[in-house]
Amino acid sequence: MKKVYIRSYGCQMNVYDSQRMGDLLGPLGYEAAAAPEDADLIILNTCHIREKAAEKVYSELGKLRYLKKRRARNGNAPVIAVAGCVAQAEGEEIVRRERAVDLVFGPQTYHRLPDLLKSHALSGRPVVETEFPPEDKFDHLTKTVPKRGVTAFLTVQEGCDKFCTFCVVPYTRGAEFSRPVTQIETEARALVEGGVREITLLGQNVNAYHGLGTDGEVWSLARLITYLSRIDGIERLRFTTSHPRDMSDDLIAAYAENPKLMPYLHLPIQAGSDRILKEMNRGHHSEDYLKLIARIRDACPDIALSGDFIVGFPDETEADFEATLAIIREVRYASAFSFKYSPRPGTPAAEMAGQVADEVKSERLARLQALLASQQKAFNRGCLGRDMAILLEKPGRHPGQLIGRSPYLQSVYIDAGTHAIGDMVNVTIDAVGSNSLSAHIHP
Repeated sequence: MKKVYIRSYGCQMNVYDSQRMGDLLGPLGYEAAAAPEDADLIILNTCHIREKAAEKVYSELGKLRYLKKRRARNGNAPVIAVAGCVAQAEGEEIVRRERAVDLVFGPQTYHRLPDLLKSHALSGRPVVETEFPPEDKFDHLTKTVPKRGVTAFLTVQEGCDKFCTFCVVPYTRGAEFSRPVTQIETEARALVEGGVREITLLGQNVNAYHGLGTDGEVWSLARLITYLSRIDGIERLRFTTSHPRDMSDDLIAAYAENPKLMPYLHLPIQAGSDRILKEMNRGHHSEDYLKLIARIRDACPDIALSGDFIVGFPDETEADFEATLAIIREVRYASAFSFKYSPRPGTPAAEMAGQVADEVKSERLARLQALLASQQKAFNRGCLGRDMAILLEKPGRHPGQLIGRSPYLQSVYIDAGTHAIGDMVNVTIDAVGSNSLSAHIHP
């Protein structure tokens, strides 16, 4: 057997893509390697969202260059590939800057990985494939999937048409595309057959889903969720990431009507200032967002809300930042992700005047994260003494201990007794930490 090492950066969709690359390579005789040193093929599946993402990839490639040179002395130099959004954005520049790289391919072309490997083997030259292909890559992925554990990601939508001024996704992932329901159902059933009990539906803008349904009509995400929830073996469904502008009435209603849809929603606003939201091209106002949150809580009063926040967007004033803190105080998040703004080449915001000094961004981020941390602790404390169902996912640090996930996506530690990974157990929460809960099983 040959061995492949895949390192994923960034979002859950990259994790999904990396798993599917592994599925493609299985029939070619590859199995997973624990480390780059053990691999015949090394793939860096990159993300372009974080600050200086490309430079971090080049730094990693520099280390791999020496690994490749060292192993070449013994005639077993690995093939090095760069995939994902940095690959899509940088293209030929990657092989120009780093001659150790053999393959470069974007997130829309990884289904061609077997052919790209063959082309490189025949020519001995680097192969770059970053064109958006006319075919649907999902049609070319393997229909069977190996065991993933008891939870799994399933991409149902890709790309984005919103063009937020800070974001590279429309340029690296392309326009919005929704997979047909029958294709998604086939993959979901394969996951269930492999032991999966909870599926998270993924998309860059997942609630913009508008795929072809089994009746020939265009289905919404809510209708897709209803359909998938009828599959025997699926106990829980989640979805991420959503845009406020696409939070439809039927999707809000699904939280009240579908017990398999978990009461957790990641719904980023990014900023609380209407002026900054306009500069970001978010297409909504803070008041719109707050009204939407109220409607969601009316449908599902115990829902856990998560969000994303960008601090220090160009020309952000202290008043703008305070508006963001005000939104956070009003919404009361169970969890959130927050970042300092950093320019992405090719995006409109990178060329805007009024770039905020890094020390100002750092100070504001610290204040914002302190507020978010206090809210997360408060949400967790509110779970103390509550009964809830936990899906057991993996072993804990201590003998007999297992870790599960609450409906609200918290990690929950229990002494499992005779229960096993994959079991759904009813527990009472009896201890609360900053990022996790402890519980005991009750009948």
